[in-house]
Amino acid sequence: MNRFVLAVSTGIARVTEAAIGPYQTAMIRIGFSATWLLFLLREFPHRQELYGPDGPWNWNLAEQLISINGAFTALMWSDGQFWFETVYVLAVLASLLLLLGWRTRAMSVLFMVGVLSLQNRSIFMGDGGDNVLHLMCIYLVFTRCGQVWSLDERRARRTREARARGEHVVDRAGPALWGVLGLVLGSAAFLDKLNGDWFVPALLWVLWSAQALWWAVGRFARSGQPRIMLDVVANIIHNGALLVIMAEACLIYATAGWYKIQGSRWQDGTAVYYPLQLDSFSPWPALADLLSAHGVMVMLVTYGTVAVQVAFPFTLFNRRVKNILLAAMITEHAVIAVVLGLPFFSLAMIAADSVFLPTSFLRRLGDGAARARGRLWARFPGGGGPGPGLPGQRGPKGQRGPQGQPGPRPGASKEPGPARTPGPAGGPGDPENPDHAHVGFPA
Repeated sequence: MNRFVLAVSTGIARVTEAAIGPYQTAMIRIGFSATWLLFLLREFPHRQELYGPDGPWNWNLAEQLISINGAFTALMWSDGQFWFETVYVLAVLASLLLLLGWRTRAMSVLFMVGVLSLQNRSIFMGDGGDNVLHLMCIYLVFTRCGQVWSLDERRARRTREARARGEHVVDRAGPALWGVLGLVLGSAAFLDKLNGDWFVPALLWVLWSAQALWWAVGRFARSGQPRIMLDVVANIIHNGALLVIMAEACLIYATAGWYKIQGSRWQDGTAVYYPLQLDSFSPWPALADLLSAHGVMVMLVTYGTVAVQVAFPFTLFNRRVKNILLAAMITEHAVIAVVLGLPFFSLAMIAADSVFLPTSFLRRLGDGAARARGRLWARFPGGGGPGPGLPGQRGPKGQRGPQGQPGPRPGASKEPGPARTPGPAGGPGDPENPDHAHVGFPA
């Protein structure tokens, strides 16, 4: 009984004291924002045909469809060319800033609005990856995705250093940004432009009100207890959203695998052969002919795809088997991107798969990226390596720790528990809000 109570209390503490999976969440943020950004940039010359008011799926058809399905899209606020160009450019800008990790909470909301606005404007565009992106952009809003590998984390670190020197630091850009967003949201509600069902408009108001409450408590609360409570609630929401993302990825693979089993072409091992014979899925005809010419390879790939997709959700409790299947699925999506010409579908699925990547691998990936950046900057006059506290910087005695901190002592556990860096008056940690200190995260 005592062990059960101890396990429950430990689990509650882990869920409430820290936003788990900071590296995995950063990978999701980078992966989905990069996928959408690359899609928008590649289709920029064709944006009018895809989503423009004079495209094949014109504004009147979109208006009729939205009146039936109740979808949200800001493109239906006006049928003018200027408004369309504004929304498209803002979607590109929000994706880029979310990729860099600048004001991730605000940019994740704008990223969601951009994805929903364009995709719901013309629902027949996309290659399957748009469905994944459509769901994940909503889940991403509830995560604290700027904990690592972001400009928010760097700003929070510099703020802590400045306050340690006794300097007074006030964040004005954040409240100004959310003030502008609130003004736009209020104007849209006043003009009755928040079309669609109640969910997205209500979500936007809840997010804006929560951010206003967060700022007010951080600015005016005399004690640290209200801020700690908000931080606990944010951690719980983050951890729940991360669990939903993992469950969604498992559901996608499980349903895809079980539906494939019911198909006769998947049962006889020839399903992979037929897409290779279609011109729309053969950007490299010679490569497609080479692969389809080997019947044994086609059969192995067909059966292997079904086996991996069906088995993956059941391997999450075995780390080694999970990592092997994860590598197989990522490799499969990379092959699909090249052979079948579906790059954005593959990028979206790889971004979803990254939530299962091991933390140790992601740290090594961050260290490698930091070293590569340091060598790149060293080529320029006056350039140097990564700045203090960036991944890849060595701590004392040559030991390397996350975010430039000293590595573990010899003999120490490689899986430390969550550590909290106290903020002003015991306030919570939030890398996007410099008024709060950053929180340490488990390995």
